Amino acid sequence: MLTTFVVILAAAAAEPLPNTKIEALPRSAALPNDTPAKVELGRLLFFDPILSATRDVACATCHHPLHDWGDARPTPLGVHASGIGPARKLVKGAAFLPLTRNTPSILNAAFNGIESDKPHDPLQVPMFWDNRVQSLEAQALVPIRHREEMRGEGSTESEAIPAMVKRLQAIPEYQQLFRAVFETEITPEHVAQAIATYERTLITPDSPFDRFMRGDKTAMTPLQQRGMEVFQKAGCALCHNGPMLSDFKLHAIGLTDSATQRHEFRTPTLRNLKHTAPYMHHGGTLTLDEVLLFYDRLMDQAAETFEGGDTSLPPLDPLLRKMNMLPEDHEPLAAFLETLNSDDYDKSVPKRVPSGLPVAGRP
Repeated sequence: MLTTFVVILAAAAAEPLPNTKIEALPRSAALPNDTPAKVELGRLLFFDPILSATRDVACATCHHPLHDWGDARPTPLGVHASGIGPARKLVKGAAFLPLTRNTPSILNAAFNGIESDKPHDPLQVPMFWDNRVQSLEAQALVPIRHREEMRGEGSTESEAIPAMVKRLQAIPEYQQLFRAVFETEITPEHVAQAIATYERTLITPDSPFDRFMRGDKTAMTPLQQRGMEVFQKAGCALCHNGPMLSDFKLHAIGLTDSATQRHEFRTPTLRNLKHTAPYMHHGGTLTLDEVLLFYDRLMDQAAETFEGGDTSLPPLDPLLRKMNMLPEDHEPLAAFLETLNSDDYDKSVPKRVPSGLPVAGRP
């Protein structure tokens, strides 16, 4: 059975290449202690604005099923804004600005960090564009502490999580649900565990690419199969490898974060790109065609940097010198990337949440 597709790319002996294997996703990301009751509690918390100090922002405000569990914006708007997705706008007079980094979809985030031929621990997965925290559990609490995302100006960063717990403790239904699931009172750790358990159900392990890699040779067209060959030949798999088509490492590709002056960002997954525009860490690339053109220009820039010694250009990852993408590769590459899309995932939104607040993103 065809389970992997491997190609050896030419390289200098002194510079061993990374593993460029690409393969199907596992069919589940659940942990042994994940239960339907914990999933449902996490789902309610995910859509409940009670987690935010302003009581008007939920996790689902920026990660909504209408937008492939992202927000379809260049960069997100948190507190003191209204609406969902591209329609979200700052409330007039609010002294807040959009965040500086694009919102990644949480689809398949349970598989972050997964590598070919290596054990994967769902509790040790890198999160955010800079890999600054590990695990969905750790990630879940970060926005609650962040001023522009869910905290606002009502508390200090250190006060934000205890204040969130107090808001939940004041709701009898949440008290009952936490006791039923965890047999204890509400704690920050259990809030994070419930949300992470729910997020691990949001996966797409049955795309055309996954079916092809499991042996269904009719799942991809001849053009798409040729695109997979081009993907390897052009060097895309040097960074976009493994089941998530990402090595989850930090690379410099000539972009700079306006807020931090950071040059290196995590390789994004290529799964479900059809729905997750705009692209790049700044959300400034609107289409996949633009992404491919960006890499055409990037290879020219890399040649100037590595061959001409031009130190005036932003730093670039040495792996870029091994890329070999041609303009005629764009069509088959785009066809291959289409096989990584899947619409088969949970898009449901709860009708109500225990706080009684409006459900995030529900008409």
